Amino acid sequence: MCGIAGLYSPAGTPNPELVDAMRAAIVHRGPDDGSTDVFGRCVLGHQRLRVIDLDTGYQPVSNEAGDVIAVFNGEAYNFAELRSELRGHDVRGTGDTTVLPHLYEESGTRFVERLHGMFALAVWDAPRERLVLARDRLGKKPLLYTRLADGTFAFASELKALLRLPGLARDVDLAAIDAYLALQYVPGDGTALRGVRKVPPGHLLVVEGESETLERYWAPAPAEPSASDEEWLERVRTTVAAAVRRRLVADVPLGALLSGGIDSSIVVALMSQASSGPVRTFTVGFADERYDERTYARAVAERYGTVHEELEIVEDVATTLPRLAAAYDEPLGDEAALPTFLIAEQARRHVTVALSGDGGDEAFAGYERYIAHALAERVPGMAARAGAAAVRLAPSARREPRSALFRAARFLDVAATPRSERYARLMEVFPLELRRELWLESRHAAPVQLDPQAGGIAALQLLDLATYLPGDLLLKADIASMAHSLELRAPFLDHDVVALGLALPDHLKTRGREGKVALRRAFSDDLPPDVAQRGKTGFGVPLGRWFRDDLRELARDVLPTDRGWFRPDTVTRLLDEHEGGSADHGHRLWCLLMLELWVREHMETPALVAA
Repeated sequence: MCGIAGLYSPAGTPNPELVDAMRAAIVHRGPDDGSTDVFGRCVLGHQRLRVIDLDTGYQPVSNEAGDVIAVFNGEAYNFAELRSELRGHDVRGTGDTTVLPHLYEESGTRFVERLHGMFALAVWDAPRERLVLARDRLGKKPLLYTRLADGTFAFASELKALLRLPGLARDVDLAAIDAYLALQYVPGDGTALRGVRKVPPGHLLVVEGESETLERYWAPAPAEPSASDEEWLERVRTTVAAAVRRRLVADVPLGALLSGGIDSSIVVALMSQASSGPVRTFTVGFADERYDERTYARAVAERYGTVHEELEIVEDVATTLPRLAAAYDEPLGDEAALPTFLIAEQARRHVTVALSGDGGDEAFAGYERYIAHALAERVPGMAARAGAAAVRLAPSARREPRSALFRAARFLDVAATPRSERYARLMEVFPLELRRELWLESRHAAPVQLDPQAGGIAALQLLDLATYLPGDLLLKADIASMAHSLELRAPFLDHDVVALGLALPDHLKTRGREGKVALRRAFSDDLPPDVAQRGKTGFGVPLGRWFRDDLRELARDVLPTDRGWFRPDTVTRLLDEHEGGSADHGHRLWCLLMLELWVREHMETPALVAA
């Protein structure tokens, strides 16, 4: 696991000192070693976290002639197989990165299709003066790029590195900020800066001179169907188990993040069955029992005899947020970033690699919104609107996001929404009407486009795989873990597992209010009964209480601002309503707070906040 950065100038050799500065900004991604190397018109930088091939796995790596060079962030789990296929090549070392230049020689830009794993990479083809960037199929590893004012092309693992470049166009994209307010992340291939973009998941970007060609090399598609439920369940067992085993290859200590949900519990069960010694597991919890899953995590840890550690978040949250804002150089309003950041810090004290349950909900249809979306079809719009108004008369329907009445009112609101807008409403933090009230210029508020293009649960899974997963969950996990130099691996995001999950018949995805039916049935004997039967809870934090207590002073101090974006009176109203208990705006206030902290931490100069 590493961090990569580089510059390509069609006009001459870029300044290597700029790449040195870029590497310094992401040294946390690879604190074990680093280098900047000049290859004519291209300068490549790399920071290394040693995980495999500890003694000889340094980068950049090249072919025999030294004219095809690669830098790599991630893991190619099938590297041994690829090495054996490269007959006639002098493949140095014993790790994965050294196969890349030779694969490129064999297959050209399509070499990336042969990699099975998580990665962001760059290959410099010196004879053709061609730079090739590629990102893994599902977007587990980030890769950002821009074109500087002088025509130089720049890329890096994190925005922090690009922000070190004096020629970077730094105008904030207010359309992206509006989308962030709606969804808690910046969707698509853009970023919060107009001039910076992301290489999309499953794509490669070929840069030659002034031209940039984006090519898609993979798209999620269902696996071949099975004949019976029993065959489906056996395939789930074998495919997930193979994905876990694939991710146990490491030359450094390895463990697991255990939440108490079925996804991470299955990962720990399969790790324990495949390992010769006890697995190390790490769990985070809260004193507030509504948000605490440690009891379930302990049951799994005890069943498999893991070396188990727990972290309770009891420190002053307000003192932790500046560290979180420093880590996240893109706006992210997912409150689960905080416990993920802290448990990654705890785990890194003991291991270098950790497996997680990320992706289980997308692969096997675990979200309640999939069920809600289908049920909403059966509720007449007029009845839904009347029902929502009636339910909201109860105080808990306005103030307690985890209460049954709050969720019922939200469902009825969604059911009253036109079908084409329904999924967007399920995902929205700030609905369109509230964003229009918030912006000083209401024209900045735009409808969110999240309309599934087909029917059935698979259409919703595909939509989440293309939007929510890379835009939110994978960004959250990568930044939180790599901030502490911890490599995070997600077996449920193996593309074979995803293809299988998409292909499952709907009755093996959801049943009544239960999701992940196939996963529960396939691994029911491997989990404690209380864990196997649990519903979806999510990795939440007590935002409602925090903004009336721990974060109240900070929020009042930081919000509202005079940045010229939002109406101060609207922000003040949200704070007043939340503190007074007439509504729960905890999630919205968190999004506003993290946005403002992002600006202060990473963008705070007059030139950086231009509209």
